[in-house]
Amino acid sequence: MLERLLEAVRKYNKDLDVELITKAFNLAKEKHKGQVRNSGEEYIVHPLEVSIILASMQMDDQTICAGLMHDILEDTDYSKSDMEKEFGEEITALVDGVTKLKNLQYKTKEEAQIESIRKMVLAMANDIRVIIIKLSDRLHNMRTLEYKDRDKQIKTANETLEIYVPIAHRLGINAIKWELEDLCLRYIDPVSYYSVAQQIDQKRSEREKIIQHIMDKLSTELDKINIRFTMTGRPKGIYSIYNKMQKQETTIDNIFDLIAVRVIVKDINQCYAVLGIVHNLWKPIPGRFKDYIAMPKPNFYQSLHTTVIGEKGQIFEVQIRTEEMHRNAEYGIANHWQYKEGKKKASNFDNRLNWIRQVIEWGKDTSAYEFIDNFKNDLFNDEVYVFSPKGDVVDLQKGATPIDFAYRVHSEVGNKCVGAKINGKIQPLNYKLKTGDIVTILTSKNSTGPNLGWLDMAVTQHAKNKIRAFFKKKSREENIELGQELLEKELRKKGHDVSKLMVDEWLLNAAEKNNALSIESLYNLIGYGTVQVENVIKFLEKKYNDKYKKEEEISNLVNIEDKNPHKDKNINEAIIIDDITNLETKFAKCCNPVPGDKVIGYITHGHGVSVHRINCKNIINLKNKERLIEVKWSENNNSSFPVQVKVIIENRPAYLADLTKGLSKDGFDISAINTKQNHDSTINISLVILVKSNSDIDRIYNIIKKIDGTIKVFREKN
Repeated sequence: MLERLLEAVRKYNKDLDVELITKAFNLAKEKHKGQVRNSGEEYIVHPLEVSIILASMQMDDQTICAGLMHDILEDTDYSKSDMEKEFGEEITALVDGVTKLKNLQYKTKEEAQIESIRKMVLAMANDIRVIIIKLSDRLHNMRTLEYKDRDKQIKTANETLEIYVPIAHRLGINAIKWELEDLCLRYIDPVSYYSVAQQIDQKRSEREKIIQHIMDKLSTELDKINIRFTMTGRPKGIYSIYNKMQKQETTIDNIFDLIAVRVIVKDINQCYAVLGIVHNLWKPIPGRFKDYIAMPKPNFYQSLHTTVIGEKGQIFEVQIRTEEMHRNAEYGIANHWQYKEGKKKASNFDNRLNWIRQVIEWGKDTSAYEFIDNFKNDLFNDEVYVFSPKGDVVDLQKGATPIDFAYRVHSEVGNKCVGAKINGKIQPLNYKLKTGDIVTILTSKNSTGPNLGWLDMAVTQHAKNKIRAFFKKKSREENIELGQELLEKELRKKGHDVSKLMVDEWLLNAAEKNNALSIESLYNLIGYGTVQVENVIKFLEKKYNDKYKKEEEISNLVNIEDKNPHKDKNINEAIIIDDITNLETKFAKCCNPVPGDKVIGYITHGHGVSVHRINCKNIINLKNKERLIEVKWSENNNSSFPVQVKVIIENRPAYLADLTKGLSKDGFDISAINTKQNHDSTINISLVILVKSNSDIDRIYNIIKKIDGTIKVFREKN
């Protein structure tokens, strides 16, 4: 049993301390004797498997030993002082860091669990190996979750998805993150898990043929310039695919990076050489190139990502990196604690863990619940990477403002903030930070502190909680007023009609749910910061949807069958798409763009590019923004385009005759006309007129406005 672990360690560490690891194993086996897991196996199997997972990440001997003994202090009579005498302070501190709190009184199991997680997170800030052990522990528990009852499966999977997956993501330990995500989905939503798995399997053969063709073509070009490389088709996890399908409200066929290739080369220069070859072979999609080599993520991730269009219009992603970058991508921060020639490689990344040390600051003045809420909300969001004036990298949630940056530095910096300089220029506090920005926070001792408007500007939960904490000292009356104001502001911010959601019955239900006796008490808790306004809004939204649920259908973005008899056969000549040729182009009938309109393209699945007006509601409401592409009108275009014009008129005889005569006289053809009488005796006329550009539309407006009886004329939208 032990030999399997020793063999795994010997693969990367010929100088392993066999005596130390054997001693740790024997102690674990002795102390766990008689204990049995739900699977029926001896308990020692679990710590052994945890240590084998650690060995797969090439961790040092001390971490391997801690993995073997990680449950001893928690589940046996062996004491911390005994372990220190036998194994030293370093290993004992690692084991203690992953040990749950005990011998303390908590009101609920949930409270005890949250406090234990907080203890683990704070220990992680002192030694990152604590969380690497805990992630390995959680991974093996998830692998064997089938032996637990259904309620325990769901609870464990949800906790894993909310806490441990985001931590693995932030630390860059993707090998563990991806497996945990898939296991979580399998137990939380087995129907979706097996449905996606089946869809992936159905088209596996077709996808593998495309990937092999891409790899063969790229390999031929790389061989010509004598670059040594490793190339694989990059598999995408079931959870990752499911998550994209949900966020983008699309099918599996529309996931861009389902087809992906990874190229691993010797050095950075070769990375960029390969990128050049890729872009010579296939057309890159503008805005889809990411250089994480020049701008690494705080979790050490480095790679070049580019999305290109293949010969048959298929879209795929290519990732390019060095071998060291690939190890970082798989094991993240664990790669920097691996055994390297007898030494732990820890010194060269110490200054890159500032975000972890921030958790100590977070824990000083927050309850356990607030701490975990901050941790969950700030960990697993899209990120931007900005710099302090000293050049330190600070990672923040996408959409973050200088206020979020200030509170990330320190709560007092946030409370005393009076302004911000971005790249040396004064910017407003609601400025959206972008990757690469240099942020300087301006403070004043005379500042009276934050104002309520900052809650609208801040994005991170951490900053919002700090701002709310500033107002916690106010009286009950002020908190009631503040709480109501916060709720109304956030509802309006989300585009809700306040009167329709702030129904007394629903507010009383929300109060009861949050252990408040009245609506005023609920407002007081919101103002005081005990109850999160976002949770109340979710509750009210559910109440509203349950009562007034309506299904909204988004208009079809592409009209494959264009029945317009005046359809231009050469519309490809009217549009230029960033020098990408041979792509079918169609004009969306939902907004009927004409030359002169600001336009944007949407890459459809199998039907080329659909061209829309930039203010088209289908584009504004579009979830899958990745498919948008810049387009522009050709200067040499001489085609005709249909435009929909609506006219509201008085009910006057001969108006239509005057209308058609006036437009015809100026050379405009009407391809369709419809009329409808309104209740107030006015008449709506809908026209489809062929034009060359939007300047023709202005001429049409002028002609129609001069006709007696015209009340209003305008261009119809979606």
